[in-house]
Amino acid sequence: MEYVTLNNGIRMPILGYGVYQVEAAETERCVLDAISVGYRSIDTAQAYANEEAVGEAVTKCGVPRNELFLTTKVWISNAGYEKAKKSIEDSLKKLKTEYIDLLLIHQPFNDYYGTYRAMEEAYKDGTVRAIGVSNFYPDRLIDLCQFVETRPAVNQVETHVFQQQAKAHEIMEKYHVQHESWGPFAEGRNDFFQNRVLNEIGAKYHKSAAQTALRYLIQNGVVVIPKSTHKERMIQNLDVFDFTLTDGDMAAIKALDEGESLFFSHYDPATVEFLTGLGK
Repeated sequence: MEYVTLNNGIRMPILGYGVYQVEAAETERCVLDAISVGYRSIDTAQAYANEEAVGEAVTKCGVPRNELFLTTKVWISNAGYEKAKKSIEDSLKKLKTEYIDLLLIHQPFNDYYGTYRAMEEAYKDGTVRAIGVSNFYPDRLIDLCQFVETRPAVNQVETHVFQQQAKAHEIMEKYHVQHESWGPFAEGRNDFFQNRVLNEIGAKYHKSAAQTALRYLIQNGVVVIPKSTHKERMIQNLDVFDFTLTDGDMAAIKALDEGESLFFSHYDPATVEFLTGLGK
């Protein structure tokens, strides 16, 4: 496993296992499978409704807690200092842990400054080892970085070969915020797994399109958290550290970037109305 060092000195695996859209009933098994094949970073969220199952897996896996890296996220409905503070306590209980390795604001809506103050407090008292954000576009990330006491360690945003977030990546580097990808496979959109460029490059290394895409992001310094409910694919997704893409390979994959989301835009009023509606 390779690691990145966050801006507060904490080491984070550059490849982890995400449990977005994994049913709570299946999450415990999936996380146990992931840990058994070598994953040490697990990404969940209050909104995923599977924190408790992640906690069960962590207590049963046999791997010491200090060898695992747990991420969760504060949801919009828990925004604001008081609600966020209580939600952090709830997440700790559900995850059955005394500390969270990385805590993120899930969406840039509602009173996220109040949320961030509660997170900073948790960071200072040691119940959270690093804090950051998710889905913050450059404008809101810059705003937050300029006025908080503890600069975000991570920004988790949609990032894959069709939406590489080049400009956002530059801003994150400028402010020393680690770029983390959600949806590294774009959930299969744009015929992701049949993409000719990814498959032709992968074939040179006896790797799949998925492995090639993960390797591309990793070589660009982006943390990835691919999800699969199948153990054999978990193993395949982890098997990306024994080859290196050439400059030519990297350029060919860079050319796939369309520069637009395949999911939604936080600048779209309809999207904002939908997401904020989920927070009420």
